[in-house]
Amino acid sequence: MSGRERWALVLQQHQIKPSYPRLRIYTYLVMSRTHPTADEIYMALIHDMPTLSKMTVYNTLKILVEKGLARLISIEEHEARYDANISLHGHFKCTVCDRVYDFPISEHNVQVQGLDGFQITERDLFLRGICPECTQSSTAATP
Repeated sequence: MSGRERWALVLQQHQIKPSYPRLRIYTYLVMSRTHPTADEIYMALIHDMPTLSKMTVYNTLKILVEKGLARLISIEEHEARYDANISLHGHFKCTVCDRVYDFPISEHNVQVQGLDGFQITERDLFLRGICPECTQSSTAATP
């Protein structure tokens, strides 16, 4: 089974019609580790799909999130990014290069206290700082 057939099957299993644009958008999201914005996805695909509209990208991402195939990540207040990795993990955003990195977290290592009686519906862990590449670049640039 080819990658395209596999992703089409995943969409069908989640009651999403695997139209060509939806399939391309989902495949791009699955293959991307950059946590792209809708605009980044649009810009990456428009060259091969000149009839693609931003509305199609936004609507497809909305469906993918609603059906549980992607997560909306809001690390910054006015920046919506998308992640096809729906397993429990955290995100680190470099404040220099703006890249977002995944890191594993264990539910057993996360201790939440003081929320007795609360029902947790989402778990997100976002960290900000400077990635090793930017730290190294900054150190190399400093005399």
